[in-house]
This record gives sequence, structure tokens and C-alpha cells, in this order.
Amino acid sequence: MGIAGTAPGTGAVAGVGAPAGTHELRTSIATVCLAGALEEKLRAVAAAGFDAVEVFEPDLLASPERPAALRRRVEDLGLSVSLFQPFRDVDDVDPAAVARSAHRLHRKCEVALELGTDLVLVCSAVHPGAVRDDALLAEQLHAAAEVAASHGVRLAYEALAWGAHVSDYRHAARLVAAADHPSLGNCLDSFHVLSRGDDPADIASIPAEQVFFYQIADAPRLSMDVLPLSRHHRCFPGQGEFDLERFHAAVVGSGYRGPVSLEVFNDLARQADPTATAVDAMRSLRHLRDRTFRHRPGLPPASPPPSLPRPPTVRTWAFTEVSSSPGTSGPVTELLTQLGFSCTGQHRSGPLQLWSNGDARVVLNQRHDDVRARISALGLATGGVSGGARALHERARTLLAPVVDRAVGPGEAEIPSVLAPDGTWVQFCDDVPGGGGWLADFTPCSPAGSPEGDPVRAVPLDGVDHVALPQPFAGFEAATLFLASVLGLEADPVSVVPGPAGLVRTRTLGSPGGRVRIALTVAPTASMLRGRPAAAGHVAFATADALAAARAFRGNGGAVLPVPGNYYDDLEARYGLEEEFLGQLRENHVMYDRDADGELLHFCTRSVSRELFVEVLQRVGGYRGYGAANVPVRLAAQGAPPA
Repeated sequence: MGIAGTAPGTGAVAGVGAPAGTHELRTSIATVCLAGALEEKLRAVAAAGFDAVEVFEPDLLASPERPAALRRRVEDLGLSVSLFQPFRDVDDVDPAAVARSAHRLHRKCEVALELGTDLVLVCSAVHPGAVRDDALLAEQLHAAAEVAASHGVRLAYEALAWGAHVSDYRHAARLVAAADHPSLGNCLDSFHVLSRGDDPADIASIPAEQVFFYQIADAPRLSMDVLPLSRHHRCFPGQGEFDLERFHAAVVGSGYRGPVSLEVFNDLARQADPTATAVDAMRSLRHLRDRTFRHRPGLPPASPPPSLPRPPTVRTWAFTEVSSSPGTSGPVTELLTQLGFSCTGQHRSGPLQLWSNGDARVVLNQRHDDVRARISALGLATGGVSGGARALHERARTLLAPVVDRAVGPGEAEIPSVLAPDGTWVQFCDDVPGGGGWLADFTPCSPAGSPEGDPVRAVPLDGVDHVALPQPFAGFEAATLFLASVLGLEADPVSVVPGPAGLVRTRTLGSPGGRVRIALTVAPTASMLRGRPAAAGHVAFATADALAAARAFRGNGGAVLPVPGNYYDDLEARYGLEEEFLGQLRENHVMYDRDADGELLHFCTRSVSRELFVEVLQRVGGYRGYGAANVPVRLAAQGAPPA
């Protein structure tokens, strides 16, 4: 944020060098998770603080370096190789195929040792010739383990969720036990268990010495076969919808003490900056460890690493910041005035103004000439304990959030700040009795700070209900993880709504009690390529009377986003609203929604730039949604040319 600091995106940042090893198990990641050449992936993994790396065979085959040279490179980076994978089709009903498999396994064990690992992943067979007799399969697995043992190598057997005969981790564990070879053990993979809806409770029945490796991945709940879900939609813990805390607790509680390794197949991750992806990956493991042990205090840790600083409560909004160039800030100040805001403060050391309407506060930052009006920073007030802002800041550092190096003038409040993945500044403000803290950095606004004209009608606003932030197409999951891990916000399920240019994904995250809500939106790729985002960022202010707020806003000269008459005809058909009430909604372009717990009334302003508009909403009863059914209407109206 720009309060007494540099403009968003221009300050020096740090934080990737935060202490590593804060997970209870050694941390590992498969090279398949990252984009780029193998050497580039290894540098990214080391920079993010991982202990080890799984080498994915296709990455090795594409590398110009020989395995022994890669081992030296890995060791020079302070890493080790935790696993070489995958070895497929170890079993077959055709004896000739089994012989070929044994020959291939000899060579792959040699490669594994050259890479510096004694562990090779073996997948359950998916081909038509897979053995379907457990006794014969156990015999062939024993023989494969004999091959591995001749090289001093171990095999970790994994049940693929789409395996031809073995697709259940319990089945795999029974086969490993029946094969009865010290060089054969299990690989437990959260994706292959949870994507099938299996219960991880039976992990406790597997002897700890028979669990050789542990892989973890999250995923959204999508209605599709597990194979395409696995190949395209896996994500890091905290980015999807699996109950990974329970799975992680089951593995650690079983006595397993090897690495925890991320294995994520994701189309977007394989095209993203590997350094940023590796940071997300490490953040996800630290967040998973924190949540698992915080929610299950009786679970014995594998070792006593320091925990993440406990997140203080994010109590409420301190402010939202809008950046605009000095020459184009007129539409912003005009909109704020029409919404009943007035300039109440001028920053002592920079071109920042504080605009207030009761408890709703907006900071207008005019530091740069090339900025279209947009949301640039979120000011969050901590509650409960003194120093909460500093504790949140330290937690953010431990979770590898880039820390903003802000200049602080004499006597000005120190506001710890970090950068969200989309470049939005997040600032942590301690609650200060009597209105001190960051508010003291503003002196009363001069009369010239507010536009002159007729008296402004009061618009009844009660503060910020939520803030919506549009995300880059490939940044949606990263932003979710950031808000959940750093701020302790709880994520709702992803919703998808149709827009004029395609489907728009939205996910909201909120603090306990719902005082702070942030909605993440991502527009269709085609819209972004055309430079016409289907979703803009916006601030949603709460009100106790949306109709009165709309009338006052219009009375101040404000332009409400027009809503088509067809929409109101449909409202009458769906809800049977009283004619007078429906007429008031129609007249003021106020939209309506209802669920089992309450009602929503809301209207939107016309956009002041491609990236910013304002919503005013009234929640009646226990309504907790965001009017998803009205989003297509709103998007179409925003995309229509002005009348």
C-alpha cells in the first residue's frame, strides 16, 4: 500500500529466504510439478527451501546432464533426491513381458543410485495384461523386490486410483505384506486415496516400516473421471477441496517418518514461473502442517520444529486503497462523493487522501501518472492482542510472502505489509484505542479536498462487506492459498457462473464471523486475450437499506448500473414479490436474491475504469451469499456500451 511508502509493486520485497524445514517431516517435491528444464526446476526447489526432490523420469530423459552429474548439482544446491519415478508395468500375465520388465528394472535401479537415491516408485498396472490374481501378483512383486535388492534399492508400491486391478491403498498394502520382502514397501498418495472417496483411517493398520514414501496433492471436487482429474487438475494443499489435514494426521500418526512430497500434475503450473510455483508449494506444506497440528493438538509431531506464529484475528477492515493517477482521479472522487464519502484526511508525507463515510474508509493513492483506477491495497485491522499486526507479519514471512520494504516517515505509524500473488498490498493495522495508529498519519482535509456543489445527501453505509479481486487466469489457486494460509481465512467452494465471454470462476474466503470477506474472480482466457476483462475488482459496501442508499446515490448524481426489465419480470415469476416492492427494485436498478436463510438487495455503480466499480448491498436475515445468480446480468450490463 502507498501509505508513507512506495507505490504498489515498486518497493523492495523479501521473504523467500525465510527459515526452511518448518514441516514436521522432510519436505520434497516432484519435478513434474514445475515448468522449465530440469536444472531450472532444481534451482527453484532449492530457493524455496525444500530438503529434497523427486526426479520424474521424463525430466531426466530430456536433460543433457548424466545422472551422476545431476546428483552433484542436486547436492551443490543443498538438496537430495528422495525418489526416482515412475516405474510402470512391473507385473504382467505374459512371462516374456515380466522378463523384459526385470531387465528394465535392473537399469532403472542403476540410474536411481547414480542420482543418489535408493528408492524407486512402482505404480500398480493399468494395462490390459495386468495380473488379476493376488497370489501371482504378490509373487511377481517379490521377484521385482529381489531385483531391486540386488542393487541395494527399495521399491515403493503405489495403488493408482485407475489401476486395472489394484486401485485401493488397502489392497496394495495387503499385496506388499503378502510379497514379504524388506525391499518392498508402500507409497501412500493422498490423491489416489481421496479422489476415490476412500477413508484414510486404515492407514493406521499398515506397519510404519512398510510405508516407504508419502506423496500429497489436493484437487477440486469436479464431476469427472479420476484420470483426467489427476492429469490436469491436481493442486497444492489448500488450493483444492480435499480433507488433507485428516489424511496428513493419519500418515504422521501411523509413525511414518520419511519425506512428505508434493506430486502435482497441473496444466497451469507447468506453464508458470517455476520459482513462484515452488514458493507456493512450500507455503502449502507449511500451512498444512500448521493446520494439522493446531487442530489436532494430541498428534505427536515427528520432530519439534517451530510452529508458525499463531494468526491473530483479522477483526475487520481498516481501509481499502484505490490507486489512480492525479489526472484521472476525478471520476473516483466524484463517485466517492456521490456515495456519501467526504475527504477527512490528507497524508502528512504523500499524495494520499482518506475518504470516509462512517466506518467505511477509502484511501485514494495518487502517486503515479500511469495507473488506472484500481484496488491496490487492503488494510486489515487485527484484534485481541497488542502487536497482532507484527505477529501476522511474521507469520506471512514464515509462509514466504514477499515482505514490502516501506519507508516510514518521522512519527508515522509502522504498518507491516506484504504482497499478495496478484501484486495487491496487504497491510496489517493494530487496533489503537482512540483512533491512533495509521489514522494519526492523516491531518484534516482542506476544504478543497472535496468537490464543491449542492449539499451531498447522506448515503447509509455501514462499512465494507467484501472486496472482490480479479486474478490472472493462472493465479487463482495461488491467491486462494495465500489468503487461507497467511490471513487464516476460510475458503468457500468454487462457484462458476456464465458471463458474456465465457465462464467466470469465483471463490470467496472469509474470517471467523465474516467481518472480512475477499472474493477472488478469474475471467475466461479469451476475454483476457482481447484485453477486455469479464470481471473487474470492486469494493462492496454494506448498508441496512439498499433502496434508500440507491435513491440517495442517484440523488447525488450517481449512475447506477442499469438492469434490464427482463430481469425483473423473471424475479416476479421466481419469487412472487409484491408489486410495490418489485417496482421499487426496478425503479432503482436494485437486484435481489433469496436463499433459505435470508435475502439480498444490491446495486452496482457504473465502472470508473476497466478495473473498478462499487457495489452496495443489504443482507437480510442470515443471507451469506453474494448474489451469484445475478452475476451474469451484472457482467452483461458492464460489457454493454454506454446508453
